[in-house]
Amino acid sequence: MSSPAPLHAVTVLGHDRPGIIAETTGRLADLGLNLEDSTMTLLRGHFAMMLLCAGDAEASAIEAALQPLTADGTLTVTVRDVPQEDAAAPAGTSWVLTVHGGDRPGIVSSVVARVAEVGGNITDLTTRLAGDLYLLVAEIDLPGGADVPALEAAVTAAASDLGVGATLRAVEADDL
Repeated sequence: MSSPAPLHAVTVLGHDRPGIIAETTGRLADLGLNLEDSTMTLLRGHFAMMLLCAGDAEASAIEAALQPLTADGTLTVTVRDVPQEDAAAPAGTSWVLTVHGGDRPGIVSSVVARVAEVGGNITDLTTRLAGDLYLLVAEIDLPGGADVPALEAAVTAAASDLGVGATLRAVEADDL
């Protein structure tokens, strides 16, 4: 059995413009790299993309292929080799945490600390600020046996201390 192709983490950050995704992924495909996992978003007008791609290209060759993206100085590209890891299925249950309310420092750290205290793993987290309204949405895997009512109470208390609301709901099979 052959070993899996090397895995590379590629990040592209900077001023948004049309065509960044197309140019980046096209250059990676030209190197024979397979895009295995990705996330791309805008953060206050700044483009942020993280890609995991597999293939035999060396990191230096990937960097050279993506260098034209950085030519005008508005984008930064990094490439790093990363080990292959099996994505294990969660052993517990999946949940979605939402937090909303007036923006202030400490919302994320205070609320997600409660999740960490019970051994929860945040698998995706998105935040948005719209005017003074702050929204956090986190996908969470809780270990089997986690005391969910206690977690809900702790999250609600942390959110209340910050003057924001929070809800925690189980992900149903229909949600997937």
